[in-house]
Amino acid sequence: MKIAIVEDDINMRKSLEIAMSDFPEFEIQTFKNAKDALKALDDSFNLIVTDINMPGMDGIEFIKTLNGRFEVIIMTGNATLQRAIESIHLGVKDFLLKPFDIDTLVRAIKRENEVQKANKRVSFKTVEKNSSDGFFGASQVLTSLLNIAGKAAKTDASVLLLGESGVGKEIFANYIHHNSPRAKKPFIAINMAAIPENLIESELFGFEKGAFTDASEAKIGQFELANGGTLFLDEIGEMPYSVQAKILRALQEKEIRRLGSSKGIKIDIRVISATNANLTQKIKNGSFREDLYYRLNTIPLNIPPLKERKDEILQIADKILQQNCQKYSFSLKTFSREATEQLLAYNWPGNIRELISVVERAVILSETDEITSEELFLESRGFKESKDIKSMERELIKEVLLSENGNIIKASEILGLSRENLVKKIEQYEL
Repeated sequence: MKIAIVEDDINMRKSLEIAMSDFPEFEIQTFKNAKDALKALDDSFNLIVTDINMPGMDGIEFIKTLNGRFEVIIMTGNATLQRAIESIHLGVKDFLLKPFDIDTLVRAIKRENEVQKANKRVSFKTVEKNSSDGFFGASQVLTSLLNIAGKAAKTDASVLLLGESGVGKEIFANYIHHNSPRAKKPFIAINMAAIPENLIESELFGFEKGAFTDASEAKIGQFELANGGTLFLDEIGEMPYSVQAKILRALQEKEIRRLGSSKGIKIDIRVISATNANLTQKIKNGSFREDLYYRLNTIPLNIPPLKERKDEILQIADKILQQNCQKYSFSLKTFSREATEQLLAYNWPGNIRELISVVERAVILSETDEITSEELFLESRGFKESKDIKSMERELIKEVLLSENGNIIKASEILGLSRENLVKKIEQYEL
């Protein structure tokens, strides 16, 4: 891992060089100021460790100039609330207060190193190649899930995908299919909740001409269409009990019969199923067959909701943003700082499906190349800003106003707010 350390104090800089020489896994290059660092930084660097208070270009301005190209750890001897908040908004990974022991810095670097290793193992390009939509982020949770999915893909074992609606269960099903020996064969997805109960059997198994009144010609069922490939049964918790025995028999015997026919048709399929229901509870109340559950649940994959995968939200949002800008032939848009904060603070009850909808709408409705928090329309979905963020902002404004003896013009300059916005916030926080 190659690390740039930017520190104007020569004693501190030399101390870090000597201390970090005990860790050969890290390649260290030091710089006395931000401008020298900017001249030397290239794609070979993995991490920046920088002081804040430096002559010329300070640490915050330096980070802004980097424009997200590198992950950053900040070290400072006189941190203020304002600086802390500003660095967090800029995506700084760690904020170390001087004096700190070298172990503290090494732990912070190792944490970031592990995250970057995980991200390399699961990049957007890799996932896009192997799934239909590619709406994945890169996190340790995802890495673990994809590792299991990749192992399952090499076999014909049944996979049961569990998780809330919209977490990406069908994307995982696609991923497993496209990484399996059946990748060149059909992938057939069926939403069990979307088919009327009286039509499910004919939809799954097909029918012969004359099998019932409206059967004017024969129809191939979904099981038959998936022959040789993968059958994805979504929302299996909504499957009528009367159909469950027939599906179980088809999977056990690897044979189906069209309605109106006595002839069996051999099938060779791999089954992936998904549900957001509690199947264990359904088994207890008698609405789901226990033998079918065990048949489908050889390898369970529990996909956590997006609110538990916060580190993926901005990655996925940016990907959706890029795709929609291309889709609608717009110039590439970005999210404002406030919009980014809202994306991270919102709980996403509809998960990835909701995130896709929110970002696409914002792309269409935004009037500039920067999407604002208002254009996300999350307030209409019951979003309330984090109390912690609000509290920190209130204290910061209060601190600056006190230091400037209530001078709104000077305070607005320090806070980076327009005078009008500052007045609104003063009223909002009743300062």
